[in-house]
Amino acid sequence: MKNHFVNLTLNGVERESSCESRTTLLDFIRHDLGATGTHAGCEHGVCGACTVEVDGQVIRSCLMFACQAHGSVVKTVEGISELGELSDLQSAFKKHHALQCGFCTSGFLMSANDLLNKNPNPTELEVREGLSGNICRCTGYVGIVEAVLEVASSRLKMLGGENA
Repeated sequence: MKNHFVNLTLNGVERESSCESRTTLLDFIRHDLGATGTHAGCEHGVCGACTVEVDGQVIRSCLMFACQAHGSVVKTVEGISELGELSDLQSAFKKHHALQCGFCTSGFLMSANDLLNKNPNPTELEVREGLSGNICRCTGYVGIVEAVLEVASSRLKMLGGENA
């Protein structure tokens, strides 16, 4: 029984559907709207695989009901690149082998993107702390940290900032 109408902007496109009251934002995004880049991991808000951005704040989509996102702007991993090209962060993850099975990757990309938006020049420790809410069982995190630091450095150089 679908009894809640939800209208939101997903990755720049207004979308709408109806769902049950108990439907999580994660399930709504994946099953009702068809954006499958966000993954269901622990479904307890611990692993970070389901990380998305809602109205500019990163959240665990498994911990939010879809009806709570009514009227919101939601960005998933599909929304961090433009025109189907990999973003600089996605390219750096590929270059530094910051993904293996890929299950956690979308959550890491969303968290790393948020970190770099808030702190464009993080230290290695700040990157590790900023991503500590995401769990990876494959990579050992080294490539992930290297990728984020490379993107930070590259973006600063493009802006003529520190370390240029």
